[in-house]
Amino acid sequence: MTEKLLTVKNRAGIHARPAALIAQTANKFSSEITLEKDTIVVNAKSIMGVITMGAGYNTTMKLVANGSDEVEAVEAIFSLFESKFEED
Repeated sequence: MTEKLLTVKNRAGIHARPAALIAQTANKFSSEITLEKDTIVVNAKSIMGVITMGAGYNTTMKLVANGSDEVEAVEAIFSLFESKFEED
């Protein structure tokens, strides 16, 4: 299992476009990938699940991946957050 803390750095937070990018990226990997915020845990491969988290600017969440390509999956999703989903 690989875990990493993420912070939402784009001002608009996680809306439809970033949620789609997260899900598209997560679906490239065979690992089980979840995002956790407070008590909410969602499948990162689900656009609707990611949107329903309601993650706004500066929200911290935990990314957890478990599987054969978990390290690569975590790094790929982490880089989306670091690049602010190329919005700012």
